[in-house]
Amino acid sequence: MSEPQGSESTRKLPVLEKTDDPGTLGQSSSAAAYEPLRPGDGGDDGGGEDGRQGRFWSARRVPACVLAVLLLVIAGFFLYDIAAVRAGHSAMQWRKTLARELAERPLDDTAVLVGAGVAAALGLWLLLLALTPGLRDVLPMRRTHRDVRAGLHRAAAATALRDRAMEVAGVQSARVRVKRRKVDVRAVSHFRELDDVRADLDTTLTDGIQGLGLSRSPGLSVRVARPGRKG
Repeated sequence: MSEPQGSESTRKLPVLEKTDDPGTLGQSSSAAAYEPLRPGDGGDDGGGEDGRQGRFWSARRVPACVLAVLLLVIAGFFLYDIAAVRAGHSAMQWRKTLARELAERPLDDTAVLVGAGVAAALGLWLLLLALTPGLRDVLPMRRTHRDVRAGLHRAAAATALRDRAMEVAGVQSARVRVKRRKVDVRAVSHFRELDDVRADLDTTLTDGIQGLGLSRSPGLSVRVARPGRKG
């Protein structure tokens, strides 16, 4: 005995209702459920137990050249004046004035304090350059060979992750900023639910970050929004 095929075999399709509530078109934000690679993840790196590498050190060529030229000019003036005095000539006027000012001007004078402050600031700046590695735009990568070090520029990493983000269905545009400890992603979705787009972006970009092979994998922050209304 056959049963009617009409109402029971017909499935109800979901109905999408349009709403003018601005809350449904607001921004959906989420920090990805992503943890950086633990020591030993990613295979044999050949560069230590966890394969982590420090930042690349900058050569500081420009500050070194400027300081060397400045010291050379000052030392040249003093050596020339001392040699002239030894040869029987009188000292230059600028050295006489400098010696008189240093002997007669009190230590609490404004000019002395300003000069001391400038000298102290210059010394601290040189110490900072000497003790910090620099090259903040280059992210160290995991070492796969003991004798080879590699680095990835932040702009290149951001471009690679942006290309991965654009592959997610529903993403109209994406802006990626790669920092030392976090990847910040701002995406615009013109269809699909924002939470679904954000979840797909979390998964895709997590795989993308791990695929970059960085020594210290950054965290991930993703926010998705609807495009603004024109006019």
